[in-house]
Amino acid sequence: MLNEKLSVQKSGWTALGILILLVLITIYSFIYGIYLSKEHFIPEGPITIFVSALFLGLWGFMFSGLFTVEPNQAVALLLFGKYKGTEKTMGFRWANPLYSRKKISLRARNFDSDKLKVNDKKGNPIEISAVIVWHVNDTAQALFDVDDFIGYVRIQSESAIRHLATHYAYDKTGGEKESLRSSIDEVSEALGREIQERVKTAGVTVDEARINHLAYAPEIAHAMLQRQQAEAIIAARQKIVDGAVGMVEMALKRLKDENVIELDEERKASMVSNLMVVLSSDKSAQPIINTGSIY
Repeated sequence: MLNEKLSVQKSGWTALGILILLVLITIYSFIYGIYLSKEHFIPEGPITIFVSALFLGLWGFMFSGLFTVEPNQAVALLLFGKYKGTEKTMGFRWANPLYSRKKISLRARNFDSDKLKVNDKKGNPIEISAVIVWHVNDTAQALFDVDDFIGYVRIQSESAIRHLATHYAYDKTGGEKESLRSSIDEVSEALGREIQERVKTAGVTVDEARINHLAYAPEIAHAMLQRQQAEAIIAARQKIVDGAVGMVEMALKRLKDENVIELDEERKASMVSNLMVVLSSDKSAQPIINTGSIY
């Protein structure tokens, strides 16, 4: 594995000024060589022209060493296939023209994974996807340790999502402490750690990983919806019954404490039954008024 090493190059403006000055001097020398050849027929004239032409070509080649580095961008430098370092200084720079340059962005990137169909911990088919935010941390590893670091991150992220989904149930049943639906933050943190472990070879840092789609697969969605509705109804009924029992208990206690009426056990049972029906029913009770004796 290659590790990134910084290579600070020369200022492009300084190099540009020097090259322009050298070009002007060389042009003057070229013109002077022509003058010597035509006006004085001195043998040094053609030599001066030839040397000046060579230097003009050399200075032109040196201009190809100029390049720019944008904010949050890096340029990896290679000399005949050998990694020489990475330039991260923003602005106009100049490096050895023999260096080949590979630009790479250090900006934060993100992608939304495809909706993956996997089985959760209990074998239920579910659909899941996540948003991954990441950036390149080590340019040498990103460029030279993997073939395509962008595709590498995407494939490894989807692999991590599939693997993570098999370790959690979709919903809490049977005493599980965590589930995909009820523990989104914990699951997202675990997903981020797993993706980071998988993509560190590519010199990538995962900034955030978050589940953004979670649902049962269509073939079982209706059945699971019915189960959730049944669980909700049972929970609601339990609350209603608990409240009704408390209210009946309070009513009997107050009737006794305030000596409103004395009830035997049979009439207490009848009263409790009627109150429970009224308080627990999901519809309004229709009372029957007794106009005669209560006995």
